[in-house]
Amino acid sequence: MTKSIRCALAASVLAFTGVAAGPGTAQVAGVPLEMEPNSCMRECLERAVTNYVQAMVDGKVSSELFAPYVRFTENGVQMPFGNEGLWATASGVEGYRLIVPDVVTGQVAALLTVKEQGRTSATGAELPSDPVGISLRLRVDRDGKISEVEQIVARPDRPLGPAPAPAPGAWPPTGQGVERLGKPWQGYLEAVPEGERHTRAELVEMANAYFEAVERNTGKDYYPFTDDCVRIENGVTVVSPPDPNSPNRQTCKGQFETSLIGVVTGIRDRRIVAVDIERGVVFAFAFFDHRNINWTWQLGELFKVDKGQISRIEAIFIRGPYGVCSGWSTYEQCRSEEPQDVR
Repeated sequence: MTKSIRCALAASVLAFTGVAAGPGTAQVAGVPLEMEPNSCMRECLERAVTNYVQAMVDGKVSSELFAPYVRFTENGVQMPFGNEGLWATASGVEGYRLIVPDVVTGQVAALLTVKEQGRTSATGAELPSDPVGISLRLRVDRDGKISEVEQIVARPDRPLGPAPAPAPGAWPPTGQGVERLGKPWQGYLEAVPEGERHTRAELVEMANAYFEAVERNTGKDYYPFTDDCVRIENGVTVVSPPDPNSPNRQTCKGQFETSLIGVVTGIRDRRIVAVDIERGVVFAFAFFDHRNINWTWQLGELFKVDKGQISRIEAIFIRGPYGVCSGWSTYEQCRSEEPQDVR
């Protein structure tokens, strides 16, 4: 399996984007890049997520935490930092935290929840705080300050006026679903034995292999899943090993072979933003286009890789306008279906 990954990498080397960062050497798709380990390592990057969430809830943009040139997007839209988007409405820090630090690039990604204060209308009464799901990316500069903030915020539906009763069998709001998970699966936190670790380029290729499998799936393509693979979307387990309590639930591979055929017409702007080689976890942002129904899923998704196959998939996403872009890519990158190893 590893050999096949490396062969695929050799053929697709030009698809990846690398940014030089000083002395030292790293490999991306077999191409040496000049790199320097970031001074903000694992604990520092994980702490940056905690500090960021607390600052957002407090509504405090500290010069000790943030660079003066910090750039901020929410749901693909660039906005002023510190008083717009979730910064204006976040009300509580408690929630789920699944963090993926990248000690090479100084980026950290996370799936998490926070509480948000909603309203019944633009000028109406405040509602009780609800949990919202977030796919988050931070860039931490070598001085330890956050210079980039990218987040997808999955809010519950808040209709104007009385809320209708939920439809039978409807998924819970994303924040609630994610919080019901309790805490991240322990396997995400376990280090891969050193001799079994994949290279960064191999992990990037595995994430892209998943996107290739989903996009224009025929039911007879390459599906790199372990037998015990689990996929969780917006807090809901959608595929897993056979479960007597959920007899209609399919396996990761079985769903691709039988029912997820021709559903996704394109997957664009595949940005690999955090790779944790030690733990075999990779985090990506992407856009899933559904041309036939004219909408796009904007998502953050992570993968746990085990001996050349994907064993766990977890995502938080929102529905956006068809063709929406991230706010961080060029137009050409936004329309491209090639992966970018963002550095």
